[in-house]
Amino acid sequence: QVQLVESGGGSVQAGGSQKLSCTGPEHIFRRCELGWYRQAPQKDREMVSKSSTDGTTTYADFARGRFTTSRDNDNKLLSLQMNNLQPEDTARYYCGALCDWGGFWSQGTQITVSS
Repeated sequence: QVQLVESGGGSVQAGGSQKLSCTGPEHIFRRCELGWYRQAPQKDREMVSKSSTDGTTTYADFARGRFTTSRDNDNKLLSLQMNNLQPEDTARYYCGALCDWGGFWSQGTQITVSS
């Protein structure tokens, strides 16, 4: 069973920053698209950013300019730096891997932004 382990998260005031990290098996980092996703109450899970194996990263419109994803395959680390957080960013955040043989999720971590 693939394990993606996430760390970080918590509560922050509007305008603040948070950083999330995700690690997992080396073959996942070498062979799979990795991404950050979030799900707010009563809403569908949505993509925050996704990073291909060559490092190309795509951001959702709401994330562009505020959030930065970095991927380090050698150290098996995917990070999400979130700046200028707003109450509408409150959600449970997940890292996910999309591989040729299946998809996998971390356990998720809550980010709560207060105004």
